[in-house]
Amino acid sequence: MPYNIAFDLGHKPRGLIDQNYTELRDYLNANDFICYNYLEIPITQESLKSYDILVFVCPDYAKLSQQEIIEIVNWVKEDGGGLLLLSHAGGDRGRNSNLSELSEFFGISFENDQVLDEINNIGIENLPLITANNFIPPHPITNGINEICYRAGCSLNVHGGAISIISSNETSEPFSCPLVCVFEPENGRICAIGSYELFRDNTGGGFQNDEHAELGLNIFKWLISEYRMELSQHGTVPVAQTTPGETESNSTEQYTSPYSTDIDTQSIEHIEHIDSSITFSSREELTGLLESYLHQINTIKNNIESLIKHINTYGDAIFEQVPQESEATEIIEEEDSIPLSALPPKPQDFGKKGEKEKEGTPEVIIGLEPVESYERDTVEKVSDNALAEIAKSKESKSKSKSEAKKPPIDEKEKLQAELESLESKLNSVHNLINFIEKKHQSGKLDDKSYEKQTRKLQNDLGNTENRIAEIKDILEG
Repeated sequence: MPYNIAFDLGHKPRGLIDQNYTELRDYLNANDFICYNYLEIPITQESLKSYDILVFVCPDYAKLSQQEIIEIVNWVKEDGGGLLLLSHAGGDRGRNSNLSELSEFFGISFENDQVLDEINNIGIENLPLITANNFIPPHPITNGINEICYRAGCSLNVHGGAISIISSNETSEPFSCPLVCVFEPENGRICAIGSYELFRDNTGGGFQNDEHAELGLNIFKWLISEYRMELSQHGTVPVAQTTPGETESNSTEQYTSPYSTDIDTQSIEHIEHIDSSITFSSREELTGLLESYLHQINTIKNNIESLIKHINTYGDAIFEQVPQESEATEIIEEEDSIPLSALPPKPQDFGKKGEKEKEGTPEVIIGLEPVESYERDTVEKVSDNALAEIAKSKESKSKSKSEAKKPPIDEKEKLQAELESLESKLNSVHNLINFIEKKHQSGKLDDKSYEKQTRKLQNDLGNTENRIAEIKDILEG
């Protein structure tokens, strides 16, 4: 099941998934995530419930209100949300933002500086190359990563239970300082990075850098907490209503619409009662926000035009397999006895690293279902032959149950992939526990923080081991 990522648009981000963050967006969409433009102002805990991850891509001359900060903190702690904060050289002071007021609730702050390195870089001192010997302690985010380019970024500061997992080089200025920090508050997770340009399109040291795609995927996978996974597995996560970002799948060759055909009266009511107390520091700030909204309106307009063009091109062929109302009424009593046709097997190349879906990326479809979902062997007419088929399906039900005990081949492959990922995570957690133990023994970590981190890691370790054992039982059964 895909996880929903909300990219904030209401606080003038320097990174936009429909402009200079398109490569990251497409890569995530091809790897079991769905990227959304999040336009809620002000941000509330309730409006975040349908999203698994919230991302702030370097707010520029815009600040979160204190109420918004409280709402986000509560969403992370209580609803298991994953929070990713990305800044830039100069930190909050350089960008006239206040991400630190949010991150300090989790023991992290952004410094007013820029990380430079005259020796280890990719051509310019503000493009420092950070190698794996600075990835301490081992962590799932840095698993399999050998080096990154920390392009035009600031350093961070940590206190309390937060930890740094990537630090600057000894040759850097400032040296050996935190660059990427993480924390796990209650049910949620947070990751803070001082460089949003790590994932920018068509930029030296940006997303196209050798290992930045893998780093980005590691970050978003880690931000999905166990609590959030349980909510998804039980189907208790509300459906996201915000418009997904544009993707390469918006082509006329194969149409899948991310928009609902029903009018959302709650959304209209919310727009009519938008908070008029919001203030702006300058005309430029207001203009920038309105331009951002205008871009979203144009995006929706283009998709509607694409849908109209698709309807005009294919005509009634879109609806030809949908049963008429009279036909559906005739077979409604026997429909429970008719087994649904099996879903098509998942393509082998779906979700592979570094590959983009050419025919379409996974998106939440609201209101419009693929026509194929209406296909049933007996949908055209109820006849004697159809009733005979129903009788046969009842006789074979016991066989189907016995055969279902073993997972199908593609399900087996999926479980095997999850097993490998969990075993890799298990190794990282063991390494992290050993590192924290040594840090505590050397006096660099106080007893309270040590006990809290150890308890959290041991719990994570237990959950991971239980899931590994569960998967092995299924595969061997």
